[in-house]
Amino acid sequence: MKVKFVLTMEDLLVDDRTVDRVILDWEADVDRQEVLDLSHKWITSRNFLTQRMEGLLRVGESSLTIEPLEDTELEDAEEY
Repeated sequence: MKVKFVLTMEDLLVDDRTVDRVILDWEADVDRQEVLDLSHKWITSRNFLTQRMEGLLRVGESSLTIEPLEDTELEDAEEY
């Protein structure tokens, strides 16, 4: 399925420089299990972002929104 991700981060420390806010958004084709896995890691990992982004030392507040754009798995099933 196609989904849109929006990652908002506030009060960042990147390579010893402070940044007030960063918003990243992207679209990707993922299956339901990938969405569930990412959501689980986001919720349970305290350092989810700093472990994955080079130079990112601290994030004050962050949010991740996952919005389905289209469900190709459902559309494929409806064709039969």
